Amino acid sequence: MSQNTESREEAIARLAKSASDLEARTTREAQSDAAGQAVAGQAYKVVAQLLGGVFLGIGAGFVFDRFAGTAPWGVIGGVLLGFAVSLWMAWQTAKRLMAQAAAAGVEPRSIPFDDANDEER
Repeated sequence: MSQNTESREEAIARLAKSASDLEARTTREAQSDAAGQAVAGQAYKVVAQLLGGVFLGIGAGFVFDRFAGTAPWGVIGGVLLGFAVSLWMAWQTAKRLMAQAAAAGVEPRSIPFDDANDEER
């Protein structure tokens, strides 16, 4: 068996470097997870706005039909109006998020299409 010629100070320095590398890697992963959760939360908010506008339009149209006796035109108009309002709200949210990303210095990336799956079919 060969004797390890590494001095005690060298071993401590090597272990300290390994520990700092591990800490940096875990901190980076935790920050990445938090950023991913924030993006997912914003995506859920946009989806909720899209669905909420339509459902609110259905409800308002139903109430209008009950009092005005114009069934089914109130529900149809409510759905269309709710859909238009929900699209406008989602557009405003997307513009606000893009402005926040631009202010933070984040460059938008284009996601390439995966045409490999199309060729196999």
